[in-house]
Amino acid sequence: MLGTVIKNTGSNYLVRTDEGKEVTCKIKGNFRLRGIRTTNPVAVGDRVTISGGNDQTEYITAIEPRKNYIIRKATNLSKQGHILAANIDQVCLVATLFHPVTSTTFIDRFLATAEAYRVPAILVINKIDLLEEDEGMTEYLDAVSYLYESIGYPVVKLSARTGEGLEALRELLDGKTSLFSGNSGVGKSTLINDLIPGLGLATAEISDVHDTGMHTTTFSEMFEIPGTDEKSYIIDTPGVKGFGTLEFDRQEVSHFFPEIFKAAAGCRYGNCTHTHEPGCAVREALDNHEIAESRYSSYLSILDDSAEDKYRKGY
Repeated sequence: MLGTVIKNTGSNYLVRTDEGKEVTCKIKGNFRLRGIRTTNPVAVGDRVTISGGNDQTEYITAIEPRKNYIIRKATNLSKQGHILAANIDQVCLVATLFHPVTSTTFIDRFLATAEAYRVPAILVINKIDLLEEDEGMTEYLDAVSYLYESIGYPVVKLSARTGEGLEALRELLDGKTSLFSGNSGVGKSTLINDLIPGLGLATAEISDVHDTGMHTTTFSEMFEIPGTDEKSYIIDTPGVKGFGTLEFDRQEVSHFFPEIFKAAAGCRYGNCTHTHEPGCAVREALDNHEIAESRYSSYLSILDDSAEDKYRKGY
């Protein structure tokens, strides 16, 4: 029987079969050893085959080839990854510029991973209502929006609290399966509750001490968005603090920064790392303010991730 994984609680998987039935399934131990090294061999969005075991428990026995997936480095600094979702049409990175602050490094690492796995990305800047009374913050919002729009990423500025900008995002979700991700506390659950009335995802206040969010979402789950012209889905994921890139080839990292990749065509050497080589068109573009310092710093941080001795090997 074929179906789609719509929820992952770590030990169990909820599968919606093609006939519309929702079935709780497990995976056999040896299934974990197959394919890429991940903490979750089965992800929300996976198309799977399920069958009953001798104890009448339903098991996932096979995964259909994935159209794509988004993966990040597991939090234990191992060389394993954690798949956020599979078979998606786009990712929506929910960020905030205040209370809490989403760093541009986090944004850039996420966007670079989306580029690496050929998944279109949208930057959703939430809580703009908190910025409206501060002229400096509104200027910063405009600058951040301009930066990413000039690179080619759609930017939606909204307030989940007031509803401002919500319809613009809803239009971009129509007919798509969209992964929502971001730091804890950026209002992702509130935003999804606005898009899917009656869903009732848990939300929490931001810590006044550390200006960070609490993990209100503890597992990944797919929800259908009502009232759209075509079937549309959101995959909600737990908030993440950092975004570790996984298995990026040092020679390919620049490919995942569109503006750096474009400038690199003018480099003297084809294998230029854009760090020290003479005749580097990327560093020239950086000096001419054609590439943002923040983006270049994020590029260097991913190069550092890909250094062979960056993480200690397991024994």
